[in-house]
Amino acid sequence: MVTLVSLRAYRRFPLVVYRFLPLIVALLRDRRRFVLFGRSREVTAAQRRERAEILLDTLLTLGPTFIKLGQILSTRPDVLPAEYIEALSELQDDVPPAPWTESEAVIEEELGPVDEVFDEFDREPISGASLGQVYVAEYDGQTVAVKVRRPGIQELVNADLRVIKWSLPLLVRFVGQGQAFSLENLAEEFDKTINQEMDYSRERRVLGQIKENFADNDRVVIPEPIHRVSTGRVLSMEYIPGTKISDVQALEEAGIDRTELATTLQRIYLQMIAEDGVFHADPHPGNLAVRDDGAVVFYDFGMSGRVDPFIQEKIIDFYVAVADQNIDGILDTLVEMGTLSPEADRDVMADVMELAMADVRGEEVEQYRVQQVIEEVESTIYDFPLRLPQNMALVLRVATVVEGVCVTLDPEFDFIEVATEYLGEQGYLEETAQRYAADAAGQARDTAGSLFRVPPKLESVLDSVERESLTVNVNLEDDSDVLDRLAKRLSYSILTAVGLLSAAIVYSFRTVATATVDVYIAAGIVLLTLPMVFFLYRSFRGPSRDIPGQPQFTRQRMNEQEGGIAAAADFGDDGDDEGGDGGAMLPGATGQAQTGGETEQSDAETVAETDDSRVRESSRADGGQTGADADETGETNVIEIDVVGPDGDETE
Repeated sequence: MVTLVSLRAYRRFPLVVYRFLPLIVALLRDRRRFVLFGRSREVTAAQRRERAEILLDTLLTLGPTFIKLGQILSTRPDVLPAEYIEALSELQDDVPPAPWTESEAVIEEELGPVDEVFDEFDREPISGASLGQVYVAEYDGQTVAVKVRRPGIQELVNADLRVIKWSLPLLVRFVGQGQAFSLENLAEEFDKTINQEMDYSRERRVLGQIKENFADNDRVVIPEPIHRVSTGRVLSMEYIPGTKISDVQALEEAGIDRTELATTLQRIYLQMIAEDGVFHADPHPGNLAVRDDGAVVFYDFGMSGRVDPFIQEKIIDFYVAVADQNIDGILDTLVEMGTLSPEADRDVMADVMELAMADVRGEEVEQYRVQQVIEEVESTIYDFPLRLPQNMALVLRVATVVEGVCVTLDPEFDFIEVATEYLGEQGYLEETAQRYAADAAGQARDTAGSLFRVPPKLESVLDSVERESLTVNVNLEDDSDVLDRLAKRLSYSILTAVGLLSAAIVYSFRTVATATVDVYIAAGIVLLTLPMVFFLYRSFRGPSRDIPGQPQFTRQRMNEQEGGIAAAADFGDDGDDEGGDGGAMLPGATGQAQTGGETEQSDAETVAETDDSRVRESSRADGGQTGADADETGETNVIEIDVVGPDGDETE
């Protein structure tokens, strides 16, 4: 039986396709100039910016669900290029408020007549967004904020989610494997996030839990939920006014230390993520205020997240590695978190990280920001095998937006110093050092054991060489189909040469009597040869797997992005409403960058060239009793050599 949601989704699907059709056609023409055939075409940064503006207008036109989707996409550089991220970072969840009669109907369905439930109720909303709006009321002599979900929004969102899921199989055909992974995670994450945000009962529980976690901290103010007048569609809570956290002038007039305020905010979120495991995930200035005593007030817990203990540990390891400039530690942590593909070439990624780290060494070691490091690494996500697991997306969003707020408060704010101090106070640095020491001791034990195990095995291999009984097995692996492509090119070349030579012979030896027939035969042979020529041409036009020679993480590139990033981080009065600005992602992203492009390009190209083919030897020789048996029976020891083609996976 077809449900009403399905019918609405069927009606929405043609509209969504129509709105996205210009972008779909542009992507098709990028792959094939004439859609069905032709060469691929280069897309300039200016063209991407133009398309990003089209995408922004399309999302705004399609309504609340797609506005929220755009905000999520603005924090996913593993899905979209930088130009799209810049455009979507300006997306505001700002829509006209619903008529009072509609909100009143929701309140009466959930709680009863408004004038009977509340002492007073201001009919004008103090903030409005795509999913709900907030009013001020009086209840039992207390001023409360009443958040009301928009009427009919649940049905619209469910229909749009179906449309998005129906479109996903089509979208993944235009992207690589890494981006397909991110798109699938994005769809699941968006479905979960937007449904959680519409569930006010869940928001009330999260609000209470976070309030309890900070019960002993007088620098954090979280509203008290009013359970008697709260349901799944209406949430009432204590109303706490304050100065908007991005209003620097008002904070100065109130005598509030902005550096101390930024430090307090960072420490609050470090505790939420690294210690408590549950966090407020929408920290844009519209949801943050400051009381006269400097305490931070939090609003709107609709977007919240949880971090499991494993990810908490890895986030701490990541920050420690960044502070220590430990490239291998950063890569290991990214792989363990699922952010970096295990199949990634560590040599290439290490060079990327080293360039990024060197780029920020213009400042003293203690003064660089993790924001700058991560922003530069994120600039490579679109081309390198970095990806974002579902459980990391909100963490990345939070780190991005919080960093922007802190830099707004204090342009010289040093996140590393604050994070290091916090991790030291909580004992995390000591734990990490102890764990590294234990790992080093284990490696030393393993090395000592190898000193006793290896010599007998090596002696057995040398004995086999001396007896001339050593056999070498060569296993050729070609995961990238290099040999297959070479064989096809050779076959097409031979057939093309034979066809053209045959046509030339027939045409050259034609006689007067058979001239017409010979010409037709030669032309026919040429026509039959043309498909081989086409296939030969196509074999040289296959998709390139090379790493781009022009790195995206130079300061020149970042300066080009600076305008868009600054717009995302510029928390003006237009950002008051629910939803917030998206940023770029783990753990933050507004940095500026500059290095010499030519030097970095040379480094990246060298790495790409050396990565084109790799040969690794792995020996297997039986020692001990097996070695003795070999001497008696004449068995042959074996050394296996695995030859791996370009971009192929190495195997033991």
